[in-house]
Amino acid sequence: GELWSLVRFLMPGLLGNLETFNKAFRHPIERQGDKAAQRALNARVGTLILRRTKDQVAQELPPKTEIVHRIALNKEQQEIYESVRLAMDSKVRDAIADKGLARSQIIVLDALLRLRQICCHPTLIKTEIAKKAKKSAKLDFLIELLDTLVREGRRILLFSQFTTMLAMIEEHLKKEKIGFVKITGATRNRKAPVEKFQEGKIPVFLISLKAGGTGLNLTAADTVIHYDPWWNPAAENQATDRAHRIGQTNPVFVHKLICEGSIEERILDLQEKKSKLVEALLSEKTASFSSIRRP
Repeated sequence: GELWSLVRFLMPGLLGNLETFNKAFRHPIERQGDKAAQRALNARVGTLILRRTKDQVAQELPPKTEIVHRIALNKEQQEIYESVRLAMDSKVRDAIADKGLARSQIIVLDALLRLRQICCHPTLIKTEIAKKAKKSAKLDFLIELLDTLVREGRRILLFSQFTTMLAMIEEHLKKEKIGFVKITGATRNRKAPVEKFQEGKIPVFLISLKAGGTGLNLTAADTVIHYDPWWNPAAENQATDRAHRIGQTNPVFVHKLICEGSIEERILDLQEKKSKLVEALLSEKTASFSSIRRP
């Protein structure tokens, strides 16, 4: 769908109208994995695409290793998660039956947001039952992971979409007397924490994904932690690339924290599906085809 929108702007009519595009390309590729439709689409847009991967542009970059940690929710957290899931499931179904899916998007997104927040820490949803929750399995895991990484001398970028979650992590770092700096949407002077971290004296950099996912050069880091997954894998990759970029001399390790049996596993599956769709579109065959046709 995003491809059709871009091509419609660049070369109106090349992919037909949206209905035709969905029938000929989008649905066969996304739903049935139709290779013939994929090849036909690649041939249609190949002359518009010139791809240069990071490996081709910066061959001197050290390796990047991604590690997915699957974490089981604790009993109290699991009960809260199921309680909210069942309540929101009923609310979403009623809304869709009454208004239709298109007019129920806010309710659907609110339901997904609440489940994601519970995975981070139940208290983020600010309900009476959640306020009583003392612990988060993911936060406990992170604390142990940070302790190990800091003792190893790692330099860490820690991303989360929730500034309230970053504030909770900040409290732990203060308690353990672990040095840190932070950037969120409320940060006015972004240069100061970046310089402080790059000097090598601070082991942890807390970053809001939306505020610090682009525009930062943090090659002093050799470790990236994504506390919670985002729907768009490109956004996570851009955040990781704050460390894995030209100027980096050390191997980079990327840790993803995922709660088992939760919405986060679904997000991980969706990320993988989106990445495969993009990779199929930007395959080597497409790249070579475009390079032949371009002057």
